[in-house]
Amino acid sequence: MATFLYKLGRLCFRRRWWVVLAWLALLFGIGAASANGETVTDDFALPGTEAQEAFDLMEREFPEANAEAVESTVAFQVPEGQDINEPEWQQAVRGVLAEIEGLQHEVDGAETDGVLSVSDPFNPDNPTVNESGSTAYATVDFAIEPGGTTESLHEGFIHALENAPEDLRVEANGEVALGPVEFGGGELIGIVVAAIVLIITFGSLLAAGMPLLTALVGVMAGSMALVALASTLDLSENTGVLATMIGLAVGIDYALFIVSRYRAELVAGHPHEEAAGRAVGTAGSAVVFAGLTVVIALAGLAVVNVPILTKMGFAAAAQVVLAVLIALTLVPASLRLIGKRIFGRRVRKQNPETGVPAATTGGKENFGSRWARGILRRPGLVLVASVVGLGVLAAPVASMELGLPGDEVAAEDTTQRQTYEILSEGFGPGFNGPLMVVIDGDAGVDINAAVESVRAELDTLDGIDAVAPQAQVNEEGTMATLLAFPTTAPAESETADLVHEIRDDVAPVLEAETGTQLLVTGMAAVNIDFSQVMTDALVPYLALVVGLAFILLILVFRSIVVPLKAALGFLFSVLAALGAVVAVFQWGWGASLIGVEETSPIMSMMPIFMIGVIFGLAMDYEVFLVTRMREAHVHGEDAHQAVVTGFNLNARVVTAAAIIMISVFAGFAVTSAESMIKMMGFGLAAAVLLDAFIVRMTIVPALMGLIGERVWWLPKWLDRILPNVDVEGESLEKYLRAQGKGRDAVEREREPAPVH
Repeated sequence: MATFLYKLGRLCFRRRWWVVLAWLALLFGIGAASANGETVTDDFALPGTEAQEAFDLMEREFPEANAEAVESTVAFQVPEGQDINEPEWQQAVRGVLAEIEGLQHEVDGAETDGVLSVSDPFNPDNPTVNESGSTAYATVDFAIEPGGTTESLHEGFIHALENAPEDLRVEANGEVALGPVEFGGGELIGIVVAAIVLIITFGSLLAAGMPLLTALVGVMAGSMALVALASTLDLSENTGVLATMIGLAVGIDYALFIVSRYRAELVAGHPHEEAAGRAVGTAGSAVVFAGLTVVIALAGLAVVNVPILTKMGFAAAAQVVLAVLIALTLVPASLRLIGKRIFGRRVRKQNPETGVPAATTGGKENFGSRWARGILRRPGLVLVASVVGLGVLAAPVASMELGLPGDEVAAEDTTQRQTYEILSEGFGPGFNGPLMVVIDGDAGVDINAAVESVRAELDTLDGIDAVAPQAQVNEEGTMATLLAFPTTAPAESETADLVHEIRDDVAPVLEAETGTQLLVTGMAAVNIDFSQVMTDALVPYLALVVGLAFILLILVFRSIVVPLKAALGFLFSVLAALGAVVAVFQWGWGASLIGVEETSPIMSMMPIFMIGVIFGLAMDYEVFLVTRMREAHVHGEDAHQAVVTGFNLNARVVTAAAIIMISVFAGFAVTSAESMIKMMGFGLAAAVLLDAFIVRMTIVPALMGLIGERVWWLPKWLDRILPNVDVEGESLEKYLRAQGKGRDAVEREREPAPVH
């Protein structure tokens, strides 16, 4: 493969304009296709769960219900001692609701009705006022699809709430109250930090700008492709957030490694075209296999069998594939366009003829070499200290609580949080997460009698505060839905216990008595099922991803110990990063520094999500760092010296790549208003920080120093059957020697051909 990539690198270097034009044409084509793309909303589904089965039954049996309607609950609260049923308060409430009912919003330049219906809290047939008369609520159905909130509709809705009499407290939840969600902005911080790091690393504005530019090309192509395919593949805007994060980070990193190797080959005395070919043949091989590990980890999210996670994983994996292709083609083409300016002005002035600094003859070690030698002097002590430190950081994982945080963790000054508190205070904490009991029978069942039996049994349960007086029955009289309000909040463990009690103990008895099927759903039940799905999928997913990547790394490094060490190091990284997430988001340590207003359970998907993404990214640094060690070992260096050589050549670049990736993820954590994106960004930034600097830069050399030559051990029988992927470029070196371009020919190539 190294030889093929060497030839590809030289070809793209020579045919630079054809390569650039091809990528521009691709961008233009995808952009034209995306112009007709439609916005798609998230279709959250949990196949195989009871909550999803109940939703599917309801969709079939209640076709008249608008399951896709965007709904908001408007909560009203009068001053203490007042009764909202009094005529003056009723008039004030209905005045607010009348203004809401008349809301308009703009669609394709035309004004249209923004509201489908508004309920009346004082309807005698179905009042929605609490017993004390302090609180009431109304339900508003908007004439938009999920994700279709416009700024004008949001502003009109908020104006109606604020236009209420001063003494009447009015708040609302839902999508329209929140307003259009703005994604983006986080990447700007990452780009700025990346630019600074690249300028320091390369000493040249053009050299620093090239990885940024090529990475942005990949992100633009991927983002526009997601928009173009949104309606076809049912991809929402949320799907592309992870793809943008990952694509920008790996796009910069992969280009950085190719450019760094190219500069090193120039310093070694090779002409520009030859240096580009060698860079793509060696560093490009590492990029391919690093990209493969990331793709495996992301695509592996499909085994969780949650559609939204599957889509996010495949979209991000596709973005990584784009980043690899750009690194192998557009980057070498861009190197030809930059020419001598790949080095800074000071270097070009010192060597005006070639524009390349003279090769280093030895004697002076860089920081990477000194760092490696320092670790190798006391590898046991360094290893123990690092493992203990990561263990301390991982300790909070033992108290991790999983869930899907809702309005209860929104900022205190938001109308969503205020609505949650008003409804909890007026109707009980379980009001914000009612359980929906679906009673499904056939044509011969008395559905009304079944409903009464279910209601009577639910009323006897300690965890039930109230059961709705009326049930919804479909036209055929074969199915009914009944709301039950728990005594505890949706995210509390007692609510989960109640759901399991109804499903495991109550439902079988009632099904036998009534001849119906009982299913429990609702958002609280969905959250419980989602957490269970994540827990059940964790071990199979971990086994699949680590197993496939382990096999891949055996192929890359031709060693058993190196892949095993890489996998164990990853487990340390992800556990420590999850511990940091728990400490910040659940315990609240330093939460205000990144704009976290309220502590909450950790999102159910975070452990499995971080395992997938971080495993792929962690293997990036393992491949980039250890392939240079493997390359030095193959060319005759002993195990200890190979570690030092690998750090001498790649430690600075790995450090720069890690800082860039951390800054990209941290940018999303700091700037995003979405709790999910904030938690994802923080978790990924923490994981990369720990994995790059503690595991790969510290534990890896310490372990390799302790193990010595045995680190490269591979059973002879396995060595014979494994294909030789040659990431270290041994076959490429043989090919070059046959072409008269081996290491002994470097001095003859010291005068490079002019490049413009």
